[in-house]
Amino acid sequence: MPAWPGGPCPDCGDDMPANLVRCATCRALLNPELKPSDIMPYQPVRLQEVDSFVEADLVGYFVGCPRCRRKLRVHGKYDGQKVACRFCNATFLFDLSRNDLTWRGAWCSCPHCDRELRTDLTALGHRVVCRFCEGQLVLQRAAGPV
Repeated sequence: MPAWPGGPCPDCGDDMPANLVRCATCRALLNPELKPSDIMPYQPVRLQEVDSFVEADLVGYFVGCPRCRRKLRVHGKYDGQKVACRFCNATFLFDLSRNDLTWRGAWCSCPHCDRELRTDLTALGHRVVCRFCEGQLVLQRAAGPV
């Protein structure tokens, strides 16, 4: 089947360039050998969603002091070491596997915008969105309380 060579449209008479299937003005078929059922309209294909969540490791935790119960911010690098409360100077073992500490949350650094995100420990392992840049991330930790 030869391609449209160009020239006037057989229906409206407007001059059309070569290699068109339909007239740009009246949408008539330019090749007489084609039938409307031969031409399949373009149907877009939905692409599978790309999983673009980035894993973000927790940097530290918010815990309650065992003595005065005030909220302390303790970096994760002190896991397994003794730390001191800055309010009452009581020392205690900061261990992520301890269940007797009052766990009040954690923080991490957003891998997209590098801002600090504070979170509840129930969000660990879930897909979340940064409140600053709307970057998608999954919060994770190596060990610790639930």
